[in-house]
Amino acid sequence: MRIRISDIAEELGLSTATVSNVIHGKTNKVSDETVKRVQALLEQRQYIPSMAGILLAQNSSKIIGVFVNDHEKYEGHTLDDAFISSALNALSTEIEHCGQFMMVKKAKHPEEVLKFASMWNMEGLVMMGFCDQDYMYLRTHMRIPFVVYDGYCDNPQGIVNITIDNFDGGFQMGRLFREKGHTAAICLTDNETGVDLERINGFCEGFGNGSVDRMLIPMRKAERRQQYARQIERFRRISAVFAVSDYYAIDLMQFLLDNGFSVPGDIAIAGFDGTPMGEQVYPALTTVRQDNALRAKTAIEKLRDLQEGRETTTSVMLSVTLLERASTG
Repeated sequence: MRIRISDIAEELGLSTATVSNVIHGKTNKVSDETVKRVQALLEQRQYIPSMAGILLAQNSSKIIGVFVNDHEKYEGHTLDDAFISSALNALSTEIEHCGQFMMVKKAKHPEEVLKFASMWNMEGLVMMGFCDQDYMYLRTHMRIPFVVYDGYCDNPQGIVNITIDNFDGGFQMGRLFREKGHTAAICLTDNETGVDLERINGFCEGFGNGSVDRMLIPMRKAERRQQYARQIERFRRISAVFAVSDYYAIDLMQFLLDNGFSVPGDIAIAGFDGTPMGEQVYPALTTVRQDNALRAKTAIEKLRDLQEGRETTTSVMLSVTLLERASTG
């Protein structure tokens, strides 16, 4: 049977509060002799403390909360997304390296973030995929410092926004297509705002005088495939597609291959983010790579600056790298 604090207290003739204080390290008002007695019996009875209780009782919980926007586009598989899973892996490594704990939570609204972060006495937050108004709400309603790892943050005052050079990534991809002789291309996106717009604008700039069309696609896969089927002749009239994410690029590539297209023979396809899945498909996907390890390291360093009240830059832009693979020939 699990040994309880009350069992230890009864056996030693002490109050549960005294035993609890020893367990949680609050021994200023407890004699050394009592501390030793409690610790000895805890060891003898093999008492297993509740880690959650210890963390909540301490002034410093060492918990860093990573909140991911549970957006409808993930269709219930948010943490399965290749970009998100890669980012979480990098953040986990960096947070553990700093001797802290990572707690991951999906959320749809900033109110959920506020409630959960306060409940667990979190020291800091890393936010992924939320919008500018969500960040403004959190900045106004809580004191826990946070950084934006991925998401659009137009006014980062009091927040650190870790972003990448989305425009340059799009520009590099547009220039690659232009140098390969493409003159007509489609940009694939589910919206025309924020980072997606930056990537598209960069692509258009790099593509030069060529014809660039835009295809606004549904977030849900079934609806997206229906649209592709209706637009199949449109794909026959162009030779290149730039998708704002690897996920959309790979999804389209599979559809085209299933419908008799050759990639890159009939149409070249490229994505953005440099997720591991880009290497695993055939043909391997040309993409724009961002350094998740560096992004995670920067995020945690900046979060520490906020926690300790040091002056720090509110926006950090990291560079990206073009990865040319078989999907563009």
